[in-house]
Amino acid sequence: MLQLAVAGSLQGQKIPPQKPKLIVGITVSGMQYDYLSVYWDKFSEGGFRKMATTGANCKNARYNYLITDPAVGFASIATGTRPSEHGIVSDYWYRRISNEIVNSIEDREQTTIGGSYGTGTYSPWALHSRTFSDQMRVQSRFQSRSIGVSMDPRAAVLMAGHTATAAYWLDPVQANWVSSSYYLDSLPNWVNEFNAKNYRDLYLDRTWETLRPISDYEESMLDNNPFETGINGQITFPYDLAKISSDGKGGKDYPLLMTTPWGNTYTKDMAIAAVVNEELGQHEFTDVIHIGFNATKYLANHYSTWSVETQDTYLRLDEDIAHLLQFLDDQLGLENVLVYLTAENALAVDPNYLAENRIPSGFFNYRTSISLLRSYLNAIYGRGEWVTFYYAQQIYLNHQLIEDSNLSLEEVQDKVARFMVQMNGVSNALQAYVLQQNYFTDGVLNRIQNSYYQKRSGDVILYLTPGWVEHSSVAGGVFEEFRYAPHVPLIFYGWKINRVTIPYRVSPTDIAPSIASFMEISMPDNATGEVIQQLVK
Repeated sequence: MLQLAVAGSLQGQKIPPQKPKLIVGITVSGMQYDYLSVYWDKFSEGGFRKMATTGANCKNARYNYLITDPAVGFASIATGTRPSEHGIVSDYWYRRISNEIVNSIEDREQTTIGGSYGTGTYSPWALHSRTFSDQMRVQSRFQSRSIGVSMDPRAAVLMAGHTATAAYWLDPVQANWVSSSYYLDSLPNWVNEFNAKNYRDLYLDRTWETLRPISDYEESMLDNNPFETGINGQITFPYDLAKISSDGKGGKDYPLLMTTPWGNTYTKDMAIAAVVNEELGQHEFTDVIHIGFNATKYLANHYSTWSVETQDTYLRLDEDIAHLLQFLDDQLGLENVLVYLTAENALAVDPNYLAENRIPSGFFNYRTSISLLRSYLNAIYGRGEWVTFYYAQQIYLNHQLIEDSNLSLEEVQDKVARFMVQMNGVSNALQAYVLQQNYFTDGVLNRIQNSYYQKRSGDVILYLTPGWVEHSSVAGGVFEEFRYAPHVPLIFYGWKINRVTIPYRVSPTDIAPSIASFMEISMPDNATGEVIQQLVK
């Protein structure tokens, strides 16, 4: 009887294959680890909680480099290494030889496929390491497939890799899914059919009300609070999206979709369509799809990190993830699917909110600081454009002017570093030559060095005092505040993944080496991450 019982239980058990049929990488832009714990009781049973309780939950996943721009995080996850190796030092950097600002994924040799002019001129040309998807494609003689889907092209392009089958992102003007000539000559029929379904209008022709009664959002600040600018000045629920998105001419302001929870839903729908139409996970070799949920980041430009709008967005994203997991189970069986979830960075808490509660914090006024630095250098060395560019805590000096003036570059870097340390919000400033001549193994200096790539980084890199953030801008265009933190969620789920909580320090750069180990393939070039030992049975 005992033998029969054991045999019966084995017959009903779904045994995972030696290798997963499909790898699903999920990034949730700007997701703090704290969101997972603070919103825990409000999440459903089928989304975040299901992954964290039945999978491997890494509770102390942190990036080990300083500059945590989105492009840097996506590149680090995909390659398993840090910026000092893969070369994506920030979203933008300064190219001295041509005197121009470089976008981390912009490729002028490419054209847009299926969208507005200029919305698809992207490729992973600047990524100087292979991704784990590239390794899988090479090992399978390019039979496995890698597809990226994200509203943010940085996520779609950098995560999918150099050899990607395709990458799709949102044209913000039309809110349709587009690609680049780097991948495709034309959009597949299924993408055109998906765009033609016009989900964009369906999602904007509604009222955004809280998913639960607003009294249930005890984890958030008051709906009406002074720490947010809102959408068109509105900062409280409900939001009549049909009215707000109207351009007054019978059309719609489609970029608004990216700042609502349904931007994530639209992404989930597109990802499911990709799995079905590309028949991912249904062939001999393992396929990969990278899904970037970005509405959480775009929303953060308008609302506080602890606003009701933010919490509601995560509760709705939880439902989207639950739907995605159920789809994968129905389509392929979760024993055949390896899922990981993380974030390319975590949003820092609003300094205004911290200051109101007597926590040291502030905004680093880089405009004023760099203006003072220019005046200081003019007073010492004479009038000239000594500083050519500033972005993301990096100061780029005019090497040609310094050389023509018979000055020592190291001396100028020293003076700049000493001057900038005097600015409010700056606790350290490290010169490029110091990073080139030394090897730091721990602490802040190690994090700065891990962000430094000689060909692209600035001459002086600033370390801001904890609690301080800066405002970023490029070429006159104002972008979101540079307000990112290194502690992010990291969960593995499905396939052979153990049910385990991992408390010790790991990094999202460990994802690629771990997957390479599972797949029994070589790690990506220059990988510095480690295999997380407790993941697999």
